Amino acid sequence: MTKGIRWAGFALIGLLVVLAMWWLNRSEPEHPTHLTLYGNIDVREVDLSFRVPGRLERVNVDEGARVSGGDIVAVLERADFDDAVTLAEAQLAAQQALLDALAAGSRPAEIAQARANVEQAQAALVFAQATLDRQQTLAERNIASHQIHDEAQMQVDLSAARLRVAQQTLILVQQGPREEDIRAARAQRDALEVSLQLAHRRLEDAQLIAPSDGQILTRIREPGSVIAAGEPVFTLTLNSTVWARTYVDEPDLGHIHPGMPVTVTTDSGGTYNGRVGFISPTAEFTPRTVQTRELRTSLVYRVRIVIENSDLDLRQGMPVTVHVDRSINND
Repeated sequence: MTKGIRWAGFALIGLLVVLAMWWLNRSEPEHPTHLTLYGNIDVREVDLSFRVPGRLERVNVDEGARVSGGDIVAVLERADFDDAVTLAEAQLAAQQALLDALAAGSRPAEIAQARANVEQAQAALVFAQATLDRQQTLAERNIASHQIHDEAQMQVDLSAARLRVAQQTLILVQQGPREEDIRAARAQRDALEVSLQLAHRRLEDAQLIAPSDGQILTRIREPGSVIAAGEPVFTLTLNSTVWARTYVDEPDLGHIHPGMPVTVTTDSGGTYNGRVGFISPTAEFTPRTVQTRELRTSLVYRVRIVIENSDLDLRQGMPVTVHVDRSINND
């Protein structure tokens, strides 16, 4: 019994020695120098719409068409916009003529006419006064009635009033328009100039122009449709910028950083240069539907990879592989 215990102790000591030698001579685990991520291509899309309402006259492109920035892809009927420009031009011309007349002041003929009216009123007053004097003498001699005398007095008063009106009119004509009236007319002229610019801009907006190079993804409206302002007519996918959306596990998060160069490959054999453009500050679960305890603790962070030499072969949703050289982060 004692001998068996002794042999068991020797065996235990031998096992401990073997474990100690293995621990001392173990090799450090090798860390991979490359990190592989999987994701999909994202392409910017923009809805093309008119800034003004109208009836769609012509559509120049169809789905799948390649367009360049500045291309006219659709046109509204122009008649209403042309009429608005013509009306604004006429209103501006009329107001400019009025402003010119006010700024020029009274014409010599108008001043002469006002002066003649003063002279006429003066002559009428002299005649009325002479008539009153005669009636005054006749009334004193009881040759004429006092009623006629009163009527002559009234004509003198009326003639004097007409003279004062004519004199004030002459002063106003000589002074010309008030400065306030000129400023008001000038302000109205400026407002009509803005209205004309707006009418020209609305005429230009009757053409729908592609903002940049891309491909027509969807054609939404057809010629003859009445379009509201801001209502989409096309959906355009832009050629740039193109990026890949991928996710990185939390343990690998410290090995990547914004601006870090990467290589992006497609299943069809395409290879593209890229860089890390954005790392989400918020963790999320993957997959979306949590089924097990292990998946519940699997946190990832969304990463945007900007592709620098993208071409037309990269399409929305295409699966790609992102290769990250982890050693670059350690330099």
